[in-house]
Amino acid sequence: MPHASLEPIAPDADLMSPARMRLGELLLSAGRLERRDLDNALAAQSSVGGLLGAVLIQLGLVAERDVAQALAEQLDIPLVGEDDFPDAPAAVSGLNQDYLLRHRLVPLASDDPGLLRVAMSAPQDDFLVKALALSTGLRIEPCIATETDLRNAQQRLYLDDVVEAETTPDETLDTNGRDGEFVEHLRDLASEAPVITLVNRIIAKVIDLRASDIHIEAFEDGLHLRYRVDGTLLAPEIEAVSLAPAVTSRIKLLAHLNIAERRLPQDGRIRTRVKGHELDLRVSTLPTLHGESVVIRVLDRASVRLDLERMGFADDMLAAFRKLIALPHGIVLVTGPTGSGKTTTLYAALGQLDATSTKILTVEDPVEYQLACINQLQVQPQIGLSFAQALRAILRQDPDTILIGEMRDTETARIAVQSALTGHRVLSTLHTNTATTAITRLEDMGIERYLITSTVSGVLAQRLVRRLCPQCKRPTRLPQAVLAGCERVAKAFDLAQATPHAAVGCSSCRHTGYHGRTAIHELLVLDGACKDAILAGADAGRLQAVARSAGMRSLHEDGLLKVLAGETSLEEVLRVTREDADA
Repeated sequence: MPHASLEPIAPDADLMSPARMRLGELLLSAGRLERRDLDNALAAQSSVGGLLGAVLIQLGLVAERDVAQALAEQLDIPLVGEDDFPDAPAAVSGLNQDYLLRHRLVPLASDDPGLLRVAMSAPQDDFLVKALALSTGLRIEPCIATETDLRNAQQRLYLDDVVEAETTPDETLDTNGRDGEFVEHLRDLASEAPVITLVNRIIAKVIDLRASDIHIEAFEDGLHLRYRVDGTLLAPEIEAVSLAPAVTSRIKLLAHLNIAERRLPQDGRIRTRVKGHELDLRVSTLPTLHGESVVIRVLDRASVRLDLERMGFADDMLAAFRKLIALPHGIVLVTGPTGSGKTTTLYAALGQLDATSTKILTVEDPVEYQLACINQLQVQPQIGLSFAQALRAILRQDPDTILIGEMRDTETARIAVQSALTGHRVLSTLHTNTATTAITRLEDMGIERYLITSTVSGVLAQRLVRRLCPQCKRPTRLPQAVLAGCERVAKAFDLAQATPHAAVGCSSCRHTGYHGRTAIHELLVLDGACKDAILAGADAGRLQAVARSAGMRSLHEDGLLKVLAGETSLEEVLRVTREDADA
């Protein structure tokens, strides 16, 4: 067979060379690859070199078998599989076992005594083909096989007998060797076409479901796949438990995590495009009894609404919050549990500021959304770049506004306070349940009361509640006791216009009665009375009473406004504000 078509493609070859593009076009025409993924692979190849097929496999874009089939068609050579390998090693003069193992070669049977058929993963390597011909004195017919098939064949033909001869039942196998083989096994599992298809389907489903999280959990009865939609986990889909290692390894590879480490938690990130949506996936793994639990947080850039007017604010509260973020200096805090939309609210607040005439810097962990004309910094604790260290550097960048992803420790809080005292606008989040408990939280972090009253302008507490499905919600009446004592609700809403509804359930909302979410808020503005109470040492309860006497609505009361407007149900508001309502 002539070898002109088997010339290797140099790593620095032209990206548009015919041989290179033919492989990509073959995969595209076979439906195994998307044009966008091919462009990304070509860009990666131009940076790191190597063969295009290997790059595609390493990036997890195409299965090994698909690349092998495309190469076989492109080079017009046979594709061989496990059934084509011999039962015993072929004795070939001029070739030793070490050479075969090093270059991943397996000689195959041939009816022609002057011809040597050789299975290899890179038959386009003309130098290797010529070296085989010179070493053996035979004509070489290269055949293509996947790395996995070649590795398994070499293990069976050349290595199994050695292990049995050198190892006794009492001896301990080399741990590093076993770990290395195990890692390769995991990589092989993750590169199988069915696993790639399953993981792609798992991720793609978030678009149809509007899911915010994917939970992949290994249990004794199977691999449970659960999606969080509108804040609630759906019933699990169950796959075979045998798929757990392969699925977990596939996700780890995509997130650039250590697939061999199954004893410690890991965190990573995947950026992908699914059905026209740019998805940012934050991956967290956790070792459990039956395997690793994987949780994927889904950030869909297309569905992000960084607009305060569309985030559920009541008109009066929106006006008050805008006044707070318009102040040239001081600290504005947003509080709430994980997943309550705090960061999205802060991003929307930044959108109200003029980023072209002022310097805005953020320090986050992680950077969730990229904002135009705003300098964003990702903290990296593994190299010593903490929130506190990043803030010190940011202050030397002459900023006007600083966004701190979260005040996690005393040092970060103190730097934020000093920033506000020196004329900077500071926006940040705290993990507290109510607006007033944010003040006591700052005290617990070691911030003196006089510094709190001098720097904190206001605190916004936030929760997310599910919206009623517009297709199936039905009118309902609220118990008279619900509005008892809620004078602020009556003042903010004309009860004659009340249209409360209840959840029903239909096919459009998957019989949950809800579709989408909105926010409810509680805004504490530090006026004179609140500052006096803080300086006097008031606790959260006393401060809450002072703020309410000044007109602050609680989370529960703001939720009731949305119940009266027919946006959500009373049950949903009570679900997220039960403690506040009881108080």
